[in-house]
Amino acid sequence: MSKDILHRYLFDNADVRGELVQLEQSYQQMLAAHAYPKVLQTLLGQLMAATSLLTATLKFSGDISVQLQGDGPVSLAVINGNNLQQLRGVARWSGEPSDDASLEQLFGKGYMVITLTPDQGERYQGVVALDKADLAACLEDYFTQSEQLPTRIWLFADGKQAAGMLLQVLPSESDHAEDFDHLSQLTATVKATELFDLEAEEVLHRLYHQEEVRLFDPIEVSFKCSCSRERSAAAIRTLDKAEIDAILAEEGKIRMDCEYCNSRYAFDSIDVEGIFADTPAPATKQ
Repeated sequence: MSKDILHRYLFDNADVRGELVQLEQSYQQMLAAHAYPKVLQTLLGQLMAATSLLTATLKFSGDISVQLQGDGPVSLAVINGNNLQQLRGVARWSGEPSDDASLEQLFGKGYMVITLTPDQGERYQGVVALDKADLAACLEDYFTQSEQLPTRIWLFADGKQAAGMLLQVLPSESDHAEDFDHLSQLTATVKATELFDLEAEEVLHRLYHQEEVRLFDPIEVSFKCSCSRERSAAAIRTLDKAEIDAILAEEGKIRMDCEYCNSRYAFDSIDVEGIFADTPAPATKQ
């Protein structure tokens, strides 16, 4: 059975929902494009699991981006995804950050930007500081500010596998504090090895064997980069033709690399002439 699966579940006797995601192949595919330091492999795994969990909370078709930025050795870590649970990610760093570096040591004065872009409707963006002990706590802060729904998140990664869990109170008129606290305490006992080695059903049984849990059909998670030769050509089309011709004269080709998956696209002078020949003429003023 695929290890790249997200499960959603509900507690029948409490207004609380849950999610559990386990990643392996998709996580390894994302890391394969770059020689990341160990601490960044871990961080990107946690960020990938977190983005999958957040994506499953979306009520629309569209895209999500979870981006960490700062002025420290790591200037950027980002995961992009969509409602189909297709994810990709990349990080930019300098030097060799230590394996046990904290968020503050990695990003310095940093912040997290979560951008939701529905296929139809208004784009939404939320920003929170990276001023907590770990990524999960920063995400919980985001939910407190943006959705005002009590939310707990647990994230794990080891360079080979990544996993995460989310608990969230459902909007209702009831007072859920006691139920949510109880279920959070149960979930907090989960171990990384359990999420890495066991099927989701067994993990949930171990955590909640005295609760009534309704488990929904699993959703496959995959690594998918949206780059293509066509998109690269479209990017070239937006540039000044004289500038493109100057690069061609000097280097013979226009080369465009995808920083997410390391795919490389090359365009010679014939390709470029074809690209600009397909460009519609600018509208003239009457």
